[in-house]
Amino acid sequence: MKIIRFGSKKLEKIYNRGSVRPNRLEERVRKIMDDVRLLGDEAVLKYTKKFDGVKLSLRQLKVSEIEISGAYQNISPNFVSSLKVVIENVNRFYRRSIKKSWKIKDADGVVLGENITPLEKVGVYIPAGTAPLVSTVYMTVLPAKLAGVKKIVLISPPDKFGLINPHILVVANLLKVDEIYRIGGAQGIAALAYGTKTIPAVDKIVGPGNIYVTEAKRQAFGTVDIDMTAGPTELVIIANRASDPKFIIADLHAQAEHSKGLAILITNSRALAKEIKSRTDGLNGFIVLTKNLEQAAEISNKIAPEHLEILVNNPQRLLKSIKHAGAIFLGPYSPTAVGDYVAGPSHVLPTCGTARFFSGLSVCDFMKSSHIISYSKKALEKIREPLEKIASIEGLSKHLDSVKARFE
Repeated sequence: MKIIRFGSKKLEKIYNRGSVRPNRLEERVRKIMDDVRLLGDEAVLKYTKKFDGVKLSLRQLKVSEIEISGAYQNISPNFVSSLKVVIENVNRFYRRSIKKSWKIKDADGVVLGENITPLEKVGVYIPAGTAPLVSTVYMTVLPAKLAGVKKIVLISPPDKFGLINPHILVVANLLKVDEIYRIGGAQGIAALAYGTKTIPAVDKIVGPGNIYVTEAKRQAFGTVDIDMTAGPTELVIIANRASDPKFIIADLHAQAEHSKGLAILITNSRALAKEIKSRTDGLNGFIVLTKNLEQAAEISNKIAPEHLEILVNNPQRLLKSIKHAGAIFLGPYSPTAVGDYVAGPSHVLPTCGTARFFSGLSVCDFMKSSHIISYSKKALEKIREPLEKIASIEGLSKHLDSVKARFE
């Protein structure tokens, strides 16, 4: 890991890390998206063979009930019992954020409110390239279930034998996912966005993926909603001389298991910086030296990382200075791995600095609101004068006439 100082030009590159996409990526993905939109299943099968190296028939796209049942024979016996503990943690966290419809009424007969309804159909993308992300199944499906989504469609790329990891199938089955398809990449996102004869179109697509998946989601936005455009995973650790070096080193190595992940230690301790550098030889990342912890918080806010660990003695105190982060882990016994797997909050988090305006996946992402507006004649007459003035200023006379008609 390289040691850099506050004000270094390398920091500017980190701050702007999400602004550049590979050459021709947009063009390549658009071609795939257009093919699937126009040719449907035929294009899905073609690109599955091209990118995943698997030749599937049309009937093999959807995972059968027999295959799902057989997946239980290929997992460890205690997997389901362990999973139930995690499911309860996730449900307990998200139950508190469920929004409900509401109305207010005044003496003049004005009724205002919000009608909260769940999305009807949601597509979940589960990556399986470098590793089958089993945890992403419950981190995406459970918030959608709690929101009341009526239909959940899961897609995941097949392995070289045309199979999906059995743990992914078991978790999806236990959570009552409605349909599972063995497709991935931009073609999978396009199928969910536009629909084919086999794969239903959805209202929203969630879940992380590679650059092709991310670009496909970006291009699909507007036809469907998406959770976010996520990039490589990120970890920032803020530490000082009181922090335990072995915890920092362990967490940096854990981050390094993601081949393209970003790992940054920010510290005001020169001695700690040197020690971590000497013991993380070969790891891809940076150690940023600052004058104090306030400056460390300032840098972290500019990075707006996906994961932020605060390993100082009093993390709550420094937390007050943190404005931008996907998930914040406080204290020496809260490693990022806890959030990745078991704590409860979804690990689908904003990356590439988008924590400045995005939040982690939540129940509210699977809900929408319709405004409720009801006026009595008395209430409409009372508000008539300001309405007429604004309509006159905007020159929309027919708007004005629609109000006048109710009093003629």
